[in-house]
Amino acid sequence: MPPVIFAHRGSSGTYAEHTRAAYLQALADGVDGVECDVHLSRDGQLVCIHDTTLERTTNGSGDVADHTVAELRMLDVAAWKGVGIPSAFGGADEQFLTLADLLTLLHDAGRPVRLAIELKHPSPFGLRLEEALIAFLMDEGWNPESSMLGGIEISFMSFNPDSIRQLAESAPHHMLCQLVADVEPQEVRDALRFGSIAEGALIAVLQRALKEGEELIDAQEVGIAGPGIEYVRDHPERIRRWIQEGMRVRAWTVNTEEDALFLADLGVQEMTSDYPARIRLALEGNRQ
Repeated sequence: MPPVIFAHRGSSGTYAEHTRAAYLQALADGVDGVECDVHLSRDGQLVCIHDTTLERTTNGSGDVADHTVAELRMLDVAAWKGVGIPSAFGGADEQFLTLADLLTLLHDAGRPVRLAIELKHPSPFGLRLEEALIAFLMDEGWNPESSMLGGIEISFMSFNPDSIRQLAESAPHHMLCQLVADVEPQEVRDALRFGSIAEGALIAVLQRALKEGEELIDAQEVGIAGPGIEYVRDHPERIRRWIQEGMRVRAWTVNTEEDALFLADLGVQEMTSDYPARIRLALEGNRQ
């Protein structure tokens, strides 16, 4: 079986991440599935955005959680990428997506498709994020035993082991993905620019979460391990062991042919990429 390919935040190498254009391009690319990150807006709706703040990917500012969906829809979420959007993919005012919007796009694809939802933490709403997601999906007609919503197969991902444990109360084991990545203090420093005390405390929290996440995978309390490509390269024997023990491995973010072939050789079954069409071609070419 060829690896399953997920489009990371849509085909985000081509169009701005999490936009209507990125997801429509992913579907046009023929991906097996798409990945999205979710936060809660101020009015309690699930919205597709990676960061807790708006500055990097919109022309707005402040925390996502402090804005209503109506306010978020007024933001330009695509211009930062510097790429024109074909009219067929909607106007600039149609690019921001709630999770409900994304589900509509996937339903309209008219074919089976997988959706990997990452729950982002720390969240000002705590585990209410998980509760809101499950309640929303149930209202939409999601089947918690099969994890199907019409033709959409839904899996759940988080770096936060508490999030995974909360989701396990409702979602099936085989659709839970514990994300793991080694904690790099310099990366934390660069990304957050915290003072030394807060930085040290955050690093300790991340290291504890990583240890607990690895333990969840080792104990097979989840059905999917979600390592980053750097983690796989640093711990290939651990990845091989997980696969040999029956664990499904979903690696991120796989953007080069070299990485894709390395993972395929290890036996990794699923890959998430900003350039899903490129990765699919690389893997298909390797099988010929």
